[in-house]
Amino acid sequence: MNAKLKNAEKEFLSVGIDLGTSKSAISASNGNRKWLESFVGWPKDFIALKVVGKPVLFGKDALKNRLSLEICRPLERGVIKEGSARSEAAVKELIGHLIQLARSEDGSKNIRAVVGVPAESLKVNKLAIKRAVADFADSIMVVSEPFSVAYGLNALNNAMVIDIGAGTMDFCIMHGTIPSEEDQRTIFTAGDYIDQQLESLLHERHPDADFTLNMVRCFKEQHSFVGEPGEPVMVEIPVDGKPTMHDVTREMKAACESVLPGMLETTLELIAGFDPEYQKGIRNNIILAGGGSQIRGLREYLEGALREYGPCSVHSVEDPLFGGSDGALALAVDMPDEYWENCSV
Repeated sequence: MNAKLKNAEKEFLSVGIDLGTSKSAISASNGNRKWLESFVGWPKDFIALKVVGKPVLFGKDALKNRLSLEICRPLERGVIKEGSARSEAAVKELIGHLIQLARSEDGSKNIRAVVGVPAESLKVNKLAIKRAVADFADSIMVVSEPFSVAYGLNALNNAMVIDIGAGTMDFCIMHGTIPSEEDQRTIFTAGDYIDQQLESLLHERHPDADFTLNMVRCFKEQHSFVGEPGEPVMVEIPVDGKPTMHDVTREMKAACESVLPGMLETTLELIAGFDPEYQKGIRNNIILAGGGSQIRGLREYLEGALREYGPCSVHSVEDPLFGGSDGALALAVDMPDEYWENCSV
């Protein structure tokens, strides 16, 4: 651990949180990094409590025991579901659990938390996130997810980050200052949209197959691609209770490629609206982040499509799972005191 992080730990624990629709991650200045699926579940009754053995379950544990639980995926399109007390309670439980996972044995340390949210949801999400964090942190800052990714990569000038999550795809141009609203965009054709398209296509082609949206999501995470497939995509789906192999190559391709028009259009719109002297620099430093950055062929597609407008370079982050939380942690460590909001206010 470097000297700056050691000094930061003397007075408080800095944490960066990437609060995602599908997965949430935390990185802390004590070196801890944890993640879990963004699911929270409460036992339905005393029998369920006896079976699961805990008052609240998270992530894979919640999914595994979902028949015994009132289960909640509280973030929709990266925003706490409006008007849902259960969702706000779930986000609070989720953040508290993440911070507890990240703490060292000394649990008395003050917490400074930077939380990443979709680029265009800062206004509606900021107060709700602040309320959710207030019981666990002393100071908070809410920033856009692509900005936190850019900060963690030190891509602070002449760069564009495209953060492809489950609920949203977020775009941010970096030009040597904190990005403004004009520098950022959010669209909603992202991972969940692919899941919905794939589920619909599979029902249409295989009406006798029995599967859930969660199974479809697993198929996508394992086999997603755009362009030409390296090999047929074969998955096991029950038919009348019998496990049966299905070729879903065509459906996987169509579902994954359904997000490409919006991605390309928004990328071009942001670049075209930027200072023309610097557009070439932006095109040559485009960074794909988030879980969707791992879709096979996506980087090559975007690079090829943008070459019509001049030379370009697109690359993907090395660690899509912790890219946002690591960047948020870097912000938490570096941020001057006057930028922080006191959670007691």
